[in-house]
Amino acid sequence: MNAAKPSPASALVQRHLDDLRSAAQRGPVVDVACGRGRNALAMARSGIPVVGIDRNATFLETLAESARRERLPIRLIRADLERDLLPLAPGRCGAIAVFRYLHRPLCPQLAEALGPGGLLLYETFTLRQRELGHGPGNEAFLLRDGELPKLFPELRILHHWEGTLEGARPTAVAQLVARRSA
Repeated sequence: MNAAKPSPASALVQRHLDDLRSAAQRGPVVDVACGRGRNALAMARSGIPVVGIDRNATFLETLAESARRERLPIRLIRADLERDLLPLAPGRCGAIAVFRYLHRPLCPQLAEALGPGGLLLYETFTLRQRELGHGPGNEAFLLRDGELPKLFPELRILHHWEGTLEGARPTAVAQLVARRSA
């Protein structure tokens, strides 16, 4: 298989690896809409067992091959989260990471899947992304100013930021780190 190399992990994931490692003691660490695994691979390389969920079979095959090659603890689930329920038991996850994906009806299920003290890391595009000329253009996949924390009212916000991440292809994003009460 000629697998495309995943992009580097999000800086937000890198900054919170210790928190994610602690969260793994509480329950599974799940990468929702994991794609080819840029964040799942980074977490697993730092010793965190990861469950990756995505609907794209080709992306999951690419991630599975990387995990096998590196002997990383990654379990994969194929699910279309826009049609099916989140395949996670309520109150069981130690952490959930969601990057570059937005399906607003899924947010209550994500919060419900977190166990007591569970951690949510979320980073996705804002409406300002359209001004950059690449990425999603459909408003359904773009956050409005200040919207991300409002999608998780039951969680305690630890970090919220909106702006442009510089790089070869700048991205306009909102970030959220939040915790379910213990």
